[in-house]
Amino acid sequence: MEVLSVLVLVLSFLFFLGIGVPVAWSLGLSSMLTLMVTVQTMPAITTIAQRMGTGLDSFSLLAIPFFILAGELMNRGGIANRLIEFAKALTGRMRGGLLHVNIIAAMLMGAIAGSAVAAASSMGGILGKRMEKEGYPKELGAAVNITSSTTGLIIPPSNVLIVYSLASGGVSVAALFVAGYLPGLLVGLMLMVTAAIMIRIHKLPAGEGSSFSVILKTFWEAVPSLFLLIVVIGGIIGGVFTATEASAIAVVYSLVLSLIYRELKVKDLPSVLLKSAETTAVVMLLIATSMAMSWVMSSEEIPQNISNALLGLSDNIFVILIMINLLLLFVGIFMDMTPAVLIFTPIFLPVVTALGVDPVHFGIMMVLNLCIGLCTPPVGSILFIGVGVANTTIQKIMKPMLPFYAAMVLALIIIMLFPEITLWLPRVFGV
Repeated sequence: MEVLSVLVLVLSFLFFLGIGVPVAWSLGLSSMLTLMVTVQTMPAITTIAQRMGTGLDSFSLLAIPFFILAGELMNRGGIANRLIEFAKALTGRMRGGLLHVNIIAAMLMGAIAGSAVAAASSMGGILGKRMEKEGYPKELGAAVNITSSTTGLIIPPSNVLIVYSLASGGVSVAALFVAGYLPGLLVGLMLMVTAAIMIRIHKLPAGEGSSFSVILKTFWEAVPSLFLLIVVIGGIIGGVFTATEASAIAVVYSLVLSLIYRELKVKDLPSVLLKSAETTAVVMLLIATSMAMSWVMSSEEIPQNISNALLGLSDNIFVILIMINLLLLFVGIFMDMTPAVLIFTPIFLPVVTALGVDPVHFGIMMVLNLCIGLCTPPVGSILFIGVGVANTTIQKIMKPMLPFYAAMVLALIIIMLFPEITLWLPRVFGV
């Protein structure tokens, strides 16, 4: 391993981030500068461009723009409203029930759209004012909204799990999707327990109870939305179609459903397509530059040397997993999830697989770990969305966030210690 190349890679990346260059461009520029240490300028530029193009040349990545479009259609088409009403009917009688409504609705939204951004913006926009009107502390409601929104990245369908499949060299997307259910539910349960404690501390009021007929009515209205979950995941598990084909079906289904609900007009489609294209462009550029950096790191044998160093420190699987999780928690504070998955999966996956850790288990653990980073400053994208929707500040929200951070870390520890939580369902369904 060339020490100079490693120094150029790390220092240039930190420099570009420090002066405010977007993460995607920082990844690409630092990769190019590192390659220029050993080869001439034009070949370095050409190689990086080639690696960016090659990194995007994957059929499985086609699912990402489709799921992004499906999520945008669901967010604009009234699906979130129906999920919230159903969740409210179930938990409205409980003290501080709107906090539980937010968590349950975010999990349902995640199980359909697979987007933390869509969940944070829709749940915060719809429930935020209602909470404030009923006397809930604004910052507490925002904290619940921010942390619960990340469950959509663990519960399938999840774009990040598709990215992990690519970075890992071919771990089954179907296995990752099925494996995400129980960990996602565990995170949601831990957040609900934490919310219940905060409800008692703040002495929040109970809501109005819903009759059985209201519960049945809201469930019936939510059924078409929930049926998409059966279509997408059931089709993948049953071998009817691939994850990529399922994403296209999700777009068609959500479009038809949104038009039937009449909350999305045909004239709104251009803006929906434009918003989806913008999001897709950002994600794909991150993937392209991250793949280029991964190739540069591999050519400098950085992953191999880090693997040898970690294995040299200990052969205890839990010691290694604790060190990796601590490092990922630190990385998640400063780096967005997609590039973190693409850069660090090739580094850490060989280490844990050498110790007998299942790649599917490690993938779910890694994604959950980085979900915590989405809720932390200075680059937590979901944190900024939640704060913006709630019309508050990061300084005010940090104290209410701490118990929910602890809940997510505790869920991460439980999943790390008990792999069967992740691996049981894939084994049952044979994926």
